[in-house]
Amino acid sequence: MCNNTAGFLALSGRVALCAIFLSSALLNKIPNFMDVVAHMEKEGVPLPRIALVVTIALLIIGSIFIVIGYKARLGALMLLVFLTTATFYFHDFWNMDAESAHVQQIMFMKNLSIMGAMLLIIAMGSGPWSLSDCCTPKVACDRSPNT
Repeated sequence: MCNNTAGFLALSGRVALCAIFLSSALLNKIPNFMDVVAHMEKEGVPLPRIALVVTIALLIIGSIFIVIGYKARLGALMLLVFLTTATFYFHDFWNMDAESAHVQQIMFMKNLSIMGAMLLIIAMGSGPWSLSDCCTPKVACDRSPNT
């Protein structure tokens, strides 16, 4: 697919992928800063205030990089670091009773899936309709029927 459809799909995918991170930072973590710090402290996160400031920065900067397609690989790495840490501290189903473990295992697997998407961006870049795409030389499309 070498046309505007690919660009539209790539941009839409980047926006959809990052919506959860931007809304988490802007609609939850920032307005409820002290409540989130208290929850992080309860979960055993070291230096929760500093960790939350770093978390907010990772969520916002990483998401913006991915959405606009500028340094998307770095943005994906930032969100991968966030996901790995958050999954370990907040979705540790192996430390919970059976009733709580089921929901947390689903959340763990959701995060694992999103981690896979971050790894794909790290490997493949941001794709078409991105700042990186518009600033790199174009390569002719492969029009073979196997693509």
